[in-house]
Amino acid sequence: MKTAGAKSERRIFEEHIAERGFRMTRQRALILDIFLKKEGHLSPEELYDLVKAKDPTVGRATVYRMLRLMREADLARKVDLGDGLSRYEHKYGHAHHDHLICLRCGKAIEVVDEEIEALQEKLARKHGYKLTAHEMDLFGLCPSCKKKERK
Repeated sequence: MKTAGAKSERRIFEEHIAERGFRMTRQRALILDIFLKKEGHLSPEELYDLVKAKDPTVGRATVYRMLRLMREADLARKVDLGDGLSRYEHKYGHAHHDHLICLRCGKAIEVVDEEIEALQEKLARKHGYKLTAHEMDLFGLCPSCKKKERK
């Protein structure tokens, strides 16, 4: 669900860390590149494993710090799939979506429903809010797990 962005993710990140007095290191660039190339919902450990395969000198703490910096820069969004693990997905340049998450197998699908989006806007206006962002995760059983439950 990628949309066209005005600035590149790398440039946004570089500007973000420069404002905080950091510089773009080789390790930061590697982690950013791997994260941006991988679509879907990635745990910190999965990202660490991908990075470690390319550069064994990168530490786990560096990956966690990078995820925090990418969230601060609005490049990544933390996603809770109901299993106690944090996962991250692309945010910048990607269309807004919500999630349907299976509580049994953990399968997550991205969904967009214009009626629900309009209702959320209406609800915010009703209470005097100007909606700037929201996240909606719906938990239940996927068709496959629902079928298994009936047996």
